[in-house]
Amino acid sequence: MADYPEFPLVKSDDEWRQELSPEQYQVLRNHGTEPRGASPLNKEKRRGVFTCAGCGQPLFTSDSKYDSGTGWPSFFAPLENSVATTTDGSHMMVRTAVHCSRCGGHLGHVFEDGPAPTNLRYCMNGVAMRFEEKT
Repeated sequence: MADYPEFPLVKSDDEWRQELSPEQYQVLRNHGTEPRGASPLNKEKRRGVFTCAGCGQPLFTSDSKYDSGTGWPSFFAPLENSVATTTDGSHMMVRTAVHCSRCGGHLGHVFEDGPAPTNLRYCMNGVAMRFEEKT
């Protein structure tokens, strides 16, 4: 990710490969996308926090999650200072990519077609996150 800003947590490619599953590595480190409807987090309805699968940083709360009908876990707002964005010009379109602000892991994309109050849809790859239930 040499063309992206510096992130506080830096690991070698070998370290990431040892710590992440092949699917997590493909999404978080290679900007991949999991198949539509593949993540169990898409149907997660419990109260809790969604964290980065790469470094454990809290990213989204269940209070900001909603069913966008897209097949990927969607949120209308991240936790403060938890994500960073970059311009993604892949696939012959320009989108805004979303990264963990701590480790730089690719999480998904943000679009301007979400619900109030932000009108944003953070369309995230479930494999890039973990869920921690809060009671």
